[in-house]
Amino acid sequence: MSDHPVLSAEDMQKRVVRFDHLKAMGIPIMFIDSVLPGHQRMNYAVIGDTASENPDFTAQRAITAPHKFQIEMGWAPPGSGPAWHTHDYVEAFFVLEGEWRFVWGYDPDPAKPDGEFILGKWDLISFPPGVWRRFEVSGASIGWFFAILDPHEVFTGKDPIWPPTVVQQAQAAGFYADESGKMVKPADYDAINAAQRDELLAKFKTLVGVPLDQFHPDKQPE
Repeated sequence: MSDHPVLSAEDMQKRVVRFDHLKAMGIPIMFIDSVLPGHQRMNYAVIGDTASENPDFTAQRAITAPHKFQIEMGWAPPGSGPAWHTHDYVEAFFVLEGEWRFVWGYDPDPAKPDGEFILGKWDLISFPPGVWRRFEVSGASIGWFFAILDPHEVFTGKDPIWPPTVVQQAQAAGFYADESGKMVKPADYDAINAAQRDELLAKFKTLVGVPLDQFHPDKQPE
């Protein structure tokens, strides 16, 4: 006799994520760097906290059941992606679509990387704890990624860890994270968030040829 709980059909349904539903659950400002030029992207909390600084992820999480790993997805336009940062746990990225440039190093100074990789569809890179990294879409259209993270507790300290330059630039734009790692939002956050979403969705439609709500990876326009 198994000691595992027996799940109902309703419980199992809560563990299914359909892309047509997920793509409407994106968070355009999940991190404090998201508002900076060259770092705009749409993030999705699939399982767990996905290192989010924005507490909004809790309402947008696709699967709420606890797991011993955490999963996020995201997409970005050409030239955009997360700024230089690091984590105290493993973070692996699987490229779903497009071409991505991953830069890594051991110096907090983003101008002093140790190397880089250009990765394409179905390629994967795994960053160990403590390695600084940034990545961006190096191709000509929208790039998608899928990330798996080691289990960790959200809002127990700074995470991601940003270099001082990124923190200062984000503060100048009205965004910062408190000592627990939680985003402190400016008074006009809702307007900024809506404008960023609109800008990202407009870029998506221009580059892909269809609006995000009509997009499906196996039905792209020719």
